[in-house]
Amino acid sequence: MLSFLFRRLLQTIPTVLAVVALVFVLFSVVPGSIVSSMSDDSDPQVELRMKKQLGLDQPVYVRFGVYIARLATGDFGTSFRTREPVTTMIAKRAWPTLQLIFAAMAFSVAIGVPLGFIAALKPGGIVDTLAMVVAVSGLSIAKFWLGLVLMYLFALKLGWLPSFGYGDGGGKYLILPAVTLGVSPMALFARTTRAAVLEIMTADFVRTARSKGMSETRVVKWHVMRNALVIILTTVGLQFGALMGQAVVVEKLFSWPGIGSLLVDSVLQRDIPAVQGSILVVVLAFLAINLLIDLLYGVIDPRIRYA
Repeated sequence: MLSFLFRRLLQTIPTVLAVVALVFVLFSVVPGSIVSSMSDDSDPQVELRMKKQLGLDQPVYVRFGVYIARLATGDFGTSFRTREPVTTMIAKRAWPTLQLIFAAMAFSVAIGVPLGFIAALKPGGIVDTLAMVVAVSGLSIAKFWLGLVLMYLFALKLGWLPSFGYGDGGGKYLILPAVTLGVSPMALFARTTRAAVLEIMTADFVRTARSKGMSETRVVKWHVMRNALVIILTTVGLQFGALMGQAVVVEKLFSWPGIGSLLVDSVLQRDIPAVQGSILVVVLAFLAINLLIDLLYGVIDPRIRYA
């Protein structure tokens, strides 16, 4: 286990370096300048002085080397706009993003997995048909449109929930963004669970268990459910990473003060350190979640061993 964990940690280093390099080079070659957008004075001397203050007068490879050296010490740099440490900016936005993602994931798992499981136990029935209609619809609906519809119905028409903002730290303000973000993975979980259960129900070990006189309830509980969880857990891990990317749209739509909205604002303002820091945090979180999922495989299925 420890050797597996050590190898996986080593494997994340090239991935992180590749992402950092890609983002750094991308924002170094795109047209426009942060200096020109920050300065109202077109005097070249003023712009030159601002570039020197921001460290933009150095060649790209020199700036990249300095940035990597700072990252090694945990320093994400300083925002060009606010002159605030990027780590501080991200720390302020991290908890709202985590609230949104975990709430959306809880909603999607709580509805999608049981729905897919029930549908698979009686394929071709009414529940199965309704579950697949919900799954296809959920995967097809755009989050931006769904968010506007929910906002119109439950905030403007019914007045049950606030339409946007963070309020006193989530609570009822979290419901609409979480549902909007969670509908797509909920539909995916329903389809994945149904397919996994249907496949396992026809496996040899399930037929063997039935032939030995084991009740259907015990077969489902000890054989079908346990083996299906491995597939479902893989999908959950991948969807965590997807939700972190999709949260950008939802956070901007509902004025949610998370990392996604910080990333969009930083891109529009060409605040390169804030963009790099936000993307790096998202990548690290995705890698950490997938590593945790890999470790949980052994807990769910004891047959899995880490070489």
